[in-house]
Amino acid sequence: MDVVDLKVERKPKLCETVVAAIREQLRTGIIQPGQKLPTEGQLTGVFGVSRTVVREALAQLAAAGLVEPRQGAGVFATEQISTVLGALASEMGTKDSIALNVLEVRLAIEIESAGLAAVRRNAAQEAAIQEAHFEFGRLLRNGDPTGPADLAFHRAIASATNNPFYVEMLDVLGRRAIPCDVTSPWSTETTQSETYQQGLQREHLTILTAISNGDADAARDAMRAHLSSSQQRYQERLQERRTMPDAG
Repeated sequence: MDVVDLKVERKPKLCETVVAAIREQLRTGIIQPGQKLPTEGQLTGVFGVSRTVVREALAQLAAAGLVEPRQGAGVFATEQISTVLGALASEMGTKDSIALNVLEVRLAIEIESAGLAAVRRNAAQEAAIQEAHFEFGRLLRNGDPTGPADLAFHRAIASATNNPFYVEMLDVLGRRAIPCDVTSPWSTETTQSETYQQGLQREHLTILTAISNGDADAARDAMRAHLSSSQQRYQERLQERRTMPDAG
């Protein structure tokens, strides 16, 4: 007797539906670069979902560099990124070596962005960096993925350079910029341990303190130490995978 092969299509999560709809509106220009998105309350009404779903969707869009939360002002569509760089990012794939390449690029970009932020940031930009740091801590305490806040922290620093190209580069990398977030294809339980996350939080605080003090050299040193440590941690993670019995 032949067995019928039943294929059940997975029903997309409510959050995925919201993300896909807003992405399409961004792609088609219904929502223009720099335009403010509807409020959380308005989005819950439009999509018929809870505020929790809306917030999760906006966090994913922010992590991808498509929207930008602004403290006290709302959520705005980011400016269009370079098509050449965007095409390059889309071809990066999900291989482990890509994560190391991304971290190497970030070293080249973000060390100087931290130094520039220390001398160029205004009060609102400094507050945005602090807010992202506090949000990282809140997510960590709640046991939620910290990737969106991690990326928001680095993006706020890039924004504080007042050079839009620093922001553009991070927007191109999007979620790839945080390869060890639990929502990333490169994540492991080890990298998401509480001890690991607390280490990231301490490194972020060192960077934030240097920027707040207006110390460009200290900010560069702190960012270099942070990203170099991320490289080392990820290389160790790859080595562990290679030595596992089922690796390969």
